[in-house]
Amino acid sequence: MKLPKQVISDLMVVHGDGADLGNRSTSATKSEWLDAAGKSRSKEVAEEDLEAFKEDLATAQELLYATDTYALLVILQALDAAGKDGTIKHVMSGVNPQGCDVVAFKAPSAEELNHDFLWRCVKALPERGRIGIFNRSYYEEVLVARVHPEILAGQHLPPDTARGDKLWRQRYKDINAFERHLHRNGTHIVKIFLHVSKDAQKMRLLERLDDPAKYWKFSSADLEERAHFDEYTAAYEAMITATSTPWAPWYVVPADRKYAARALVGGILTHEIDQLGLRLPELGAEGRVALETARTALQAD
Repeated sequence: MKLPKQVISDLMVVHGDGADLGNRSTSATKSEWLDAAGKSRSKEVAEEDLEAFKEDLATAQELLYATDTYALLVILQALDAAGKDGTIKHVMSGVNPQGCDVVAFKAPSAEELNHDFLWRCVKALPERGRIGIFNRSYYEEVLVARVHPEILAGQHLPPDTARGDKLWRQRYKDINAFERHLHRNGTHIVKIFLHVSKDAQKMRLLERLDDPAKYWKFSSADLEERAHFDEYTAAYEAMITATSTPWAPWYVVPADRKYAARALVGGILTHEIDQLGLRLPELGAEGRVALETARTALQAD
């Protein structure tokens, strides 16, 4: 099962082009995909597609582990209530937990603030043969820190550190170089931005207030950050434009319809893993001899 190539192409931000978030839909793909099934069946079709993608992901994970050559790093970024947690839960539910690690990055600790802004994420990178998922990442340092520049005061930066736009340009450059280093050394990076509208975010935050089962998800900080919705959108626009590279492109996924977003993420991941051309390792002459020796020993037992 694969997403149509044109859908993949439409979701990807091409290096050198702008992210153009203002002209990207938060509810549908540019090329016809899900809506071709008709409104009454769109959710059913998306869920069927997601199940197929999950099966492909499970198979791909086994190949990833068997080849022990590549690691897959999935970076999920989004505004509050865009569906990062639900996406991880639904898309990765078919993957063997032993081969997958999910790391959620919250406010940095005192130890983390005493290192450069990439350090805490470097420690959490997946090993070869494994999938690592970053729920937020080092990109917070050009998003939250940009919207709330007072955060920089706690980062123990040298007095001659650049400020304003120059600082963000330097960090974009550092991130691109870091990701190129990872790519050259076998870590395949997939970066996904869940693009949610302000109205959909409002609806989901209200659901957290109306449903006792979701009370635990609500934080007053959600409302405080919502007041900066436009500033965050501008920060994402600049960040995605500057850091969507040939070796680590960004995908902008419309996230107002959760079921569609989850299927799209599953399709993107299967597409990206397919680009690695993974194959089961071939046994050499010595390996085949070892297998036959083992077979003979077991049959004689």
